[in-house]
Amino acid sequence: MDTLTRLGETFLDWKAIGEVLPTMFAVGLPNTLIIALSAGLIGTLLGILLALMGISRNPVARWIARIYTDIFRGLPSILILLVISLGFGPLFREATGISTPYPMGIAALALMAAAYIGEIFRSGIQSVDKGQLEASRALGFGYGPSMRMIVVPQGIRRVLPALMNQFIILIKESSLIFTLGLMASEREIFQIGRDQASLSGNLSPYVAAGIFYLVLTIPLTHLVNYIDNRLRTGKEQKHEPDEAAAVIGKGAHA
Repeated sequence: MDTLTRLGETFLDWKAIGEVLPTMFAVGLPNTLIIALSAGLIGTLLGILLALMGISRNPVARWIARIYTDIFRGLPSILILLVISLGFGPLFREATGISTPYPMGIAALALMAAAYIGEIFRSGIQSVDKGQLEASRALGFGYGPSMRMIVVPQGIRRVLPALMNQFIILIKESSLIFTLGLMASEREIFQIGRDQASLSGNLSPYVAAGIFYLVLTIPLTHLVNYIDNRLRTGKEQKHEPDEAAAVIGKGAHA
């Protein structure tokens, strides 16, 4: 019983959780969403470019996309984050006068996400039947317009669940930015929990941070499953009631 009591005091100190919740709502949640959304948008645009380079007829473009993808998928996220923020951070400060590492953290997450998103788009585009491209070329469309208007939109539609999963990963990986030493107003959910845990000597703020991440990611996970199911099965067809069908049939004979 003493062990359970100690565990409860360590992880479920409601006073410590209550003290950290307002800051997580006011500061941590907005910053986490800004980081994830910004990195997701930039990563998506770069990912589309990488996917198009990866299926390009130009071998140089294909090799560039392949090397980029291999590097950013092969290195640990924390290593890339530190290299970009600490290596390019001073250059960024000299060029812009902005001393906060916040933008560099977003840039690092976006570059990592682009490698994965590019592969998602590439696999989706290449999964489209070649007959679609051949049919559009037979109708007089060039290669570029055929890809842009027919093949690529179909490929993107097929990978929507995978893209949502990548956004969920970005929400969780936003916690790595705490290593850059953000200002108090820039802290995300994890860093707020970490700072409060250090001040209180209690691990309950970490539990509060975990609850926040679950509240963000679980609904998105179910949304991914719903979208995936709808894409596979299509929209459910509405069937007319038998009574209505009988009345219509009777009226037709009359």
